[in-house]
Amino acid sequence: MTVPGKDSSPGRTRDDRGVAGTPIRVLIADDQPIVLRGFAAVIDAQPDLSVAGTAPDGERAVRLARETHPHVALLDVRMPGMGGIEATRRILETETTRVIIITTFDLDDYVYDALTAGASGFLLKDVRANDLAEAVRIVARGDALLAPKITRRLIAEFSRQRRPVPTGSPLTPREAEVLRLVARGLSNAEIAAHLVVTEHTVKTHVARLLAKLGLRDRTQAVIHAYESGLVVPRA
Repeated sequence: MTVPGKDSSPGRTRDDRGVAGTPIRVLIADDQPIVLRGFAAVIDAQPDLSVAGTAPDGERAVRLARETHPHVALLDVRMPGMGGIEATRRILETETTRVIIITTFDLDDYVYDALTAGASGFLLKDVRANDLAEAVRIVARGDALLAPKITRRLIAEFSRQRRPVPTGSPLTPREAEVLRLVARGLSNAEIAAHLVVTEHTVKTHVARLLAKLGLRDRTQAVIHAYESGLVVPRA
């Protein structure tokens, strides 16, 4: 689907993320036509977003992702054949696409597996149009955790089901402290205020800890914080 005035060319691949004037290209996959059309309409209505392609199942979503190199993929967790979780794994084997998993229930059993597969977050299907568009922008920037209606409690709940394995950490004490605050859901600005440092300093710490731990983004950092025992889920 091409929108007049928007550059949805697949020729622009990984390096144009965040470049001024370049729309965020979004791939959408859902086996419900009404959901697929609705999400596509929301994305196309935004001046800074464009639809890179749509697919009714995970297999075609993977193929489209490799052809169009979208910045963000919205994938339904349950689709015929290949679902959103396996599609996430396959897409991230070759792409730097950030994945948002779409689910019907906020306590879906697949949510934790989706995040550990590499998804950057997830949304409920009843998400409001404005929240959907903003979630795409947030995840494209890589500086947020989860969308509205999904809280840190959910990650803690799923993390509690996995037995933490304490390991040695390559992080400095300050980087570990920043990771704890990220796991609490604080933004860079909030972390800066808490530690009495500049927001630029926080961004540097976050970038370094992600690199040291080999993590994709803040969502993966939160999961690591729980699984490593750095943060203990509260009852």
